[in-house]
Amino acid sequence: MLEIISPAGSPEGIIAAVQNGADAVYLGFGDLNARKNAKNFTKDELGWALEYCRVRGVKAYLALNSLAFDHELAKASQYAKEACRLGIDAIIVQDLGVMRAVRQSVPDVPVHASTMMGIHNLEGVKIAAAMGMKRAVLARELSRRKIAHICANSPIEIEVFVHGALCMCYSGQCYMSSVMGRKGDNRGQCAQPCRHSYSIGGHAARRPLSLKDCFLIRHLAELETMGVTAVKIEGRTRRPEYSAIVTGLYSKAAHGGKMPAPDDIRSLQKTFSRHGCTDGFYTGRQGADMQGARDEEHKAESVIFATARKNYLNGEYQRVPLRFVGAVTAGKEIKLAAIDDKRNTAVVYGPVPEIAFHRELTVAAMQTQLHKTGGTPFYCAGFKGKVEPGLSLTITAFNDMRRKLMSDILRLRRAATARIEGAYVPYMQSQPDRAPIEHKKKRRAAPLLTVSVMRADQLSREMERLLPHIVYIPVLELDFDSQVLQGFLKNEDITVAAVLPRVMHDNEKKKVSEVLRAAAGHGVTDALVGNIGHILFAQSHGMNARGDFGLNAFNSETLAVLKDLSLTSATLSFELTLDEIRDMAKPLDTEIIVYGRLPLMITENCIIKNSTGVCTCENFSGLTDRHGALYPVVPEFGCRNVLLNSKKLFMADKRRTISSLGVWAQRLSFTTENAIECAAVMERFMGTGDYETPGYTRGLYYRGVE
Repeated sequence: MLEIISPAGSPEGIIAAVQNGADAVYLGFGDLNARKNAKNFTKDELGWALEYCRVRGVKAYLALNSLAFDHELAKASQYAKEACRLGIDAIIVQDLGVMRAVRQSVPDVPVHASTMMGIHNLEGVKIAAAMGMKRAVLARELSRRKIAHICANSPIEIEVFVHGALCMCYSGQCYMSSVMGRKGDNRGQCAQPCRHSYSIGGHAARRPLSLKDCFLIRHLAELETMGVTAVKIEGRTRRPEYSAIVTGLYSKAAHGGKMPAPDDIRSLQKTFSRHGCTDGFYTGRQGADMQGARDEEHKAESVIFATARKNYLNGEYQRVPLRFVGAVTAGKEIKLAAIDDKRNTAVVYGPVPEIAFHRELTVAAMQTQLHKTGGTPFYCAGFKGKVEPGLSLTITAFNDMRRKLMSDILRLRRAATARIEGAYVPYMQSQPDRAPIEHKKKRRAAPLLTVSVMRADQLSREMERLLPHIVYIPVLELDFDSQVLQGFLKNEDITVAAVLPRVMHDNEKKKVSEVLRAAAGHGVTDALVGNIGHILFAQSHGMNARGDFGLNAFNSETLAVLKDLSLTSATLSFELTLDEIRDMAKPLDTEIIVYGRLPLMITENCIIKNSTGVCTCENFSGLTDRHGALYPVVPEFGCRNVLLNSKKLFMADKRRTISSLGVWAQRLSFTTENAIECAAVMERFMGTGDYETPGYTRGLYYRGVE
C-alpha cells in the first residue's frame, strides 16, 4: 500500500495531516532544513509530535535537508540524536557531509536521500544505496516510464512527489536566490525570484519561470503498481488546513480508491495552486501549459479552511486495529484482552458475571460494545470469545473494561524505540596519523589554472598556447576530427576532460556512453560529473571522475565522502565565502570557479521553446528583469536549458587572496564568450593581459549565503 507522506510545518500541521489519513509526516527541527520559513518545531514540540504520531501508527521523518557549513555539522549531529531519542523514524538529507555526520551519530536510523540531492537515474539510486541510504526521493521532472525503470531495478525504496509547488529548476541545482540576493535555495531561504515577471525579446513581461502545482492524484494506482513505496505532498510552509484537505483527498484515493469529485478538484485548483495544476513532467507533456502564477487569495478559501480546521480539531481518524479476546465464565472474573498492530498487549479483569434475569450477555453483544471506539485512534478489528449462556454484565462495567484496555495500549504505544548512538568525528580528527599536507589544508603552491567551455568553438590555438592545466569540454562537443581539439589532446601539458551532462536520464545514457568510449580511445582519461548518479557512470567507462559544482561540496565532510567515492578532485560550492574555503579541510584536490557567468538554474521544461513556440536555441538572448538586467539562457543536453547570471564573476585582481586558500586549482568558466575573449581572459588571470569585464560581480565569495 502506498505510503502517503504529508507536510507538517507546525504542531497543528501534525494534527491536520494525521487526522486526514496521512501514513507519515515530514517536519523540520532546528534550522538545518530546506524550509526555514516554516514554523518548524522546538524540542518539546517535536517530542509531543512524535508521540502523537507514534500512538496513531503514523511515521515521522525529520527533514535535515539543507547544506551545512563545517561549523554546523556538530549541530546537525545533535539534532539527529535528539530527534532519535524522541522517536523519529527516518532522517532526510541533501548534504553528503550531513549524511556522514548522521550515519556516525545515529547509525541504525534510516536515512532518505532528499529530492534536493537531484537523483534522477538508476545510478543515482544505486550510489545512494551504496552509501547506506534506505530510500531515494526522485527528482520531480521524471516521467512515468523513467520512474518505472528505476523502481524495477532499485535496491532501495523509491519515493516521489505527487502534489504541491513545482520549481522550474531541478531541486538542489538552483542558485538563483542565493546569487541574486544571498537567500540560499539550498539553505532553506529561497526568496523565489523565479516567480517574478521577466520580459523576453522586448515583449511584455510574464512569468516564464513559474510553474503550476504538481497534481498526480489520478496516477496513484499506477505509481503503486510500478513499485513506488511512498508519495509525498509538498507544503510545509502552507497552512495546516491545506495539508488537511490535500491529505484527505490523496488518502481516500490511495487507500480507498475514491477519486475526488470534479467540484473538489476545481476547488483545489482554485484555492491551492498557481493557475491550476499539472502532471506535465509525469505524462511527458511539457511546455508552456505548465506555467502558472499565484493570484490573490480566493474568496472561498476562508470557508474551506474553517470547515477543514473544525473537522481535524474535533475528530479522531481511527486507523489502529485492535483485536480483542474475552472469556465470560460463571463464578469467575470476566477477562478481556487486546492486541494492536505492534503486538502491544493489555489484559483487564472485570466483575464476576451475574445470573441473567432479563438480558443475557452474548458474543454479539460484546462485539457491539467493542466497536464503540469513537474518540480514540482505535477500531475493533475482530473479537474472539467464549461466553457461557445465562450470564449478564452491566453495559457500564463492560465499557469501563474496554476503555481501560485502550488506555493501557495507548500508554504502551507512547514509548519510543531506543536507538544506538555513536559519536560524530570530524574528518580532520578521524585522521590523526596523517600529515597536514595530506589534507591539502596548507598547500603552498599557487593554484593551477583550469578552464571549462560550453562550446567547441571557444577552443583556439591561442588557448592551447596558454597551457591550461585542464580543459573541460562537454562530452557531446568532442569533435575528434577537429584540428584544434587534436592540438589539446596531443599536448602533454594539458589534460582534456569530458564534461558529463548535469542531468542525464536513463534513456539518454546510450548516446553519452558512445561518445565517452570514443573519447577514451582518443586518450581522454577524466570526466567532470555534476551529479552523484554520474560518478559510477564515469568510472564504469574507465574515467577518473572529477566533481563539478553540482555536487554541492559545501563542507569538509562532503569532500571526505567524495574522496571515499574515489573522485580525483572536487569543485567547491560557489556559495561559500573565501574565508570558509580557506578554513576547510581538503582531503582531495579542490578547485573553485573564479570567472564566468554562474549558472542559476537548469530546467527540464524548455524556457526557449515555451517563450518562442519553436526551438531557437542559437537565437535566444535570455530573460530581462524589471531592472533591465539580461539573464542569458543557453541550451543544455536533452533539450534542457541553463539560466545564467546577468553579471560575470571576476576574481583576476584577487590572485594573492586566491593563492592563500589552499585550493588545487582555479577555474575559468566560459559560457557566452567567443574564442578570442576566452584567450584574453586567460591571459588576464595569468597576469599577462589587461582584460576587463564591465559590471562584474564577486559572487558570494565575500557576501556569503544565508
